[in-house]
Amino acid sequence: MIRTKLANISLIIGLGILLAGAAWFGYRVHVSAKQQQEIKQDHSLANSITFGLFSVDQWRDKLSEVIDQQINGYNITPEQKKDIQTAVEKELHTLVAKTVAEIDKPQKSIGGKLKKIAFHALVDSDALQKQVRPFAITIVQKISSPASQARLKDIASSKINQLENQIYDSTAEANAKITKYVYQKYHVSDADSFDKTIHAQLGVVWKQTIKNAYLMLGCVLAALVFWWLMRKQVQLQTTLFVMSLLFAAVLLIVGLTAPVIEVDARIQSVNLMLLGEKVTFQNQVLFFQSKSIWDIITTLLSQKKPDAITVGVLILLFIVILPFLRLTAKGVHMFIKNNRVINYLAFEANKWDMADVMIVGMLMTYIGLNGILKSQLANLNIHNDTLTTNTVNYTSLQPGYFIFAGYVIFEIILSYILKRTAPEYVKPRRKRAKATNI
Repeated sequence: MIRTKLANISLIIGLGILLAGAAWFGYRVHVSAKQQQEIKQDHSLANSITFGLFSVDQWRDKLSEVIDQQINGYNITPEQKKDIQTAVEKELHTLVAKTVAEIDKPQKSIGGKLKKIAFHALVDSDALQKQVRPFAITIVQKISSPASQARLKDIASSKINQLENQIYDSTAEANAKITKYVYQKYHVSDADSFDKTIHAQLGVVWKQTIKNAYLMLGCVLAALVFWWLMRKQVQLQTTLFVMSLLFAAVLLIVGLTAPVIEVDARIQSVNLMLLGEKVTFQNQVLFFQSKSIWDIITTLLSQKKPDAITVGVLILLFIVILPFLRLTAKGVHMFIKNNRVINYLAFEANKWDMADVMIVGMLMTYIGLNGILKSQLANLNIHNDTLTTNTVNYTSLQPGYFIFAGYVIFEIILSYILKRTAPEYVKPRRKRAKATNI
């Protein structure tokens, strides 16, 4: 008797250490997964397509930059000088010819006749036409001088600035607030530093998450191996089973609260040629969501639509409440054998437990959604001389999904073990089944 008690105490201590390890690593998975979720939400918010490719302000700034470069880099070339001189000469020749023709018209008034006589007496129209070319050269030289070109550039720039001040959209203020917030939060001062910091932090957090998930599942697996080694020790079966239920509860809690699926669709880059200059947009987030099962439930319950609330209540009942009730009932059954409610929850309620259905549903949702996103994003990939776009799809299953799947598998094992160790309940059911078949 004393040896049995000591064995049970030692078993509780040993499994308790593993349980504490599983709980601690599960907590770290929850914390790091939420941290990753927060970082990616900040990144997607700061790089939302609403504040980038779909923002009038962004297009205004980029177009203004292109136009400023065109204006500041513009100089009149010798070929252009020749073209300008030719055009000026043509216009001046035409103007002189029209003026002479107007004066040479028959005049009815004495004043008109006197003006006509004075003009022909003082002005030689052929000589005037010969002066057109030197005059045109002087005009072109004046226009193409550095001082004149500088004044023209200033005038053009001022008009562009006036136009810029008249162009804006409603996202400008929101974008400024969000940018200021995330830059202060991550202690950066520009977009490049922000992206580098985010990338570095996500790499560290992801490694921590995977490491803690492996260690957590390793603790659970170690408990199962320990049970296998002690399977012939009948006096220890109750302790082993109750402690295993606690491991299952840890898996269930972490699996419910850690993100299970992440949807991340982006336009990685957009490059287009405008007025001979390249205009670029980087990391344009089309859509981002990262949800845990508990997040899905709370989101549905917070909706004002009756159908969404109904679905949320059903998931809460069959994915959260019922699994906890079944785990509790299995533990109580080890001490109370003949309670109908306990026996029903422990043995019969598995047909109402939808945790395994949830696993399959989330997997099918991921496969279908991932396929749709890949297909739709592929249509946005454009490669030609004037426009190049590249899209990426980072949709993935998260550690919470695999931990929840681990709970489902572990719970199936526990149910099998419980039925093997409860012949007083299983055998009568078999007898009733046989009698019914007869």
